[in-house]
Amino acid sequence: ENSIFSAISSPQGKYLFEFFVVYFDENYFLDCHSSSTKGLMDHLNKYNLGSKLEIKDLTSKYVVGILNKEKLSEIQDTKKNTFIYRESPIYIDPRENRLGARILSPLEKIHLTIKNLKLSIIDEKKYYDNAFKFGIPEQGTENLKNQLFGLEANFEKLNAIDFKKGCYVGQENTARMKLKNKIRRQLMSIRTEKNVKIGDEIKYNDNSIGKILIDKPYPFALINLFNPDFSVFKDKKLKINDSNVEIIL
Repeated sequence: ENSIFSAISSPQGKYLFEFFVVYFDENYFLDCHSSSTKGLMDHLNKYNLGSKLEIKDLTSKYVVGILNKEKLSEIQDTKKNTFIYRESPIYIDPRENRLGARILSPLEKIHLTIKNLKLSIIDEKKYYDNAFKFGIPEQGTENLKNQLFGLEANFEKLNAIDFKKGCYVGQENTARMKLKNKIRRQLMSIRTEKNVKIGDEIKYNDNSIGKILIDKPYPFALINLFNPDFSVFKDKKLKINDSNVEIIL
């Protein structure tokens, strides 16, 4: 009844994989981007040391759809995060409820689900535009691997970290950054005049204040919060390769 957004970090607390965890039909489903499916499965199997655990790739059997908040309000009959419609779990996006809900449907039943729920299929760009506006990377996340810490990837804001739970890989650095307020950089969506490349530096008055980690079509950069202080340049004109760039807050 409570699907979550979560992640796996390196022992140093660096970003490796992100995914949703959904309990359904006596199994745990991990809803992740297709680009990370194999890597995530390989990583999880490292921990499967003779336990009675089986990890399967169900990509060919299930499809994920997005319901906007208006459609969700028409069919939701509970205040719980997750509910079942026929044979499909529907769960409100735990990162940002303005992104609506995700439905995990068996592939052979998706057309019937669309018909029964009276859904309209729209251009997926609208969803990606919204996620980008809220500062949530949906494409190119594989480029974040080992490039930043979980807290720098906004995992606390996105409800991916529980500071009251037990131990997890990367906990030591994550907890230290939280308790000592050591977050020096933050992943942010940016708007540019021209296409940018991964690794391009963002400058303010000739000072490097950030670096591109995800390029087109929805660019994200790791932005410094100090030296100079973020409040000094957040609304100022910034440059990448002599073209203007704007941080989306």
